[in-house]
Amino acid sequence: MKDGNMVYVDYQKTSQWDYLDEGMRDLMKQGFDMVAAEEQRSAEGKKYQDYAFVVFPAAKAYEGFLKKFFLDSGLISRQQYNSDHFRIGRALSPSLPKRYRTGWVYGKLITMCGGEELPNEMWEMWKKGRNRTFHFFPHRLGNISLAEAKLIVEEIALMMDKVLQGCKTNPKF
Repeated sequence: MKDGNMVYVDYQKTSQWDYLDEGMRDLMKQGFDMVAAEEQRSAEGKKYQDYAFVVFPAAKAYEGFLKKFFLDSGLISRQQYNSDHFRIGRALSPSLPKRYRTGWVYGKLITMCGGEELPNEMWEMWKKGRNRTFHFFPHRLGNISLAEAKLIVEEIALMMDKVLQGCKTNPKF
C-alpha cells in the first residue's frame, strides 16, 4: 500500500519471507528495525545527514536473495553460488559487453521473466540498494534521507516478492 512516497510492508507476510534463509531474514529484520529505531531517534530531534547505513542490511539480504534465486532457478551452479568471485553486478547487468556474456544471468532472466521489464527492475533495485548506499562520489554526495532509506528497504522486500511471483520458475521453498 502506498501513502505519498512511502510503502508500508508487512515483510513477514510476503512470499519472500518464507523463501529467505535465516541469515537473510535476520538482515531484513535488522533493516526494518533500524528504520524504526532511526524514526524514533529522529522524533527526538537527533538526525543524521545520511541514512545509507539503514539500507545496507536489506541490500545485503537482497544480494543473498538474488544469488539463492539464481541457484534455485538453475541460472548459476552451486560452485558459482559458493564462490567468492561470482558477482551479481556482472551477472545481472543489462549492459554487459557481449564478450563477457557467457553464462549471463540477465539474458536468461529475460526469457524466464517474460521480457526485460522485471530483470531491469531487479538490476535497478540492486544498484539503488548497493551503489547509492555504499559508494562515495565527490561531485555529488547522494545522501539518503530517512524517508528515502525506509522506502528503499521496503522496495527491496517488495522486489523480492515480485521476482518470486513474476518469473516462470520453480524456486525451492
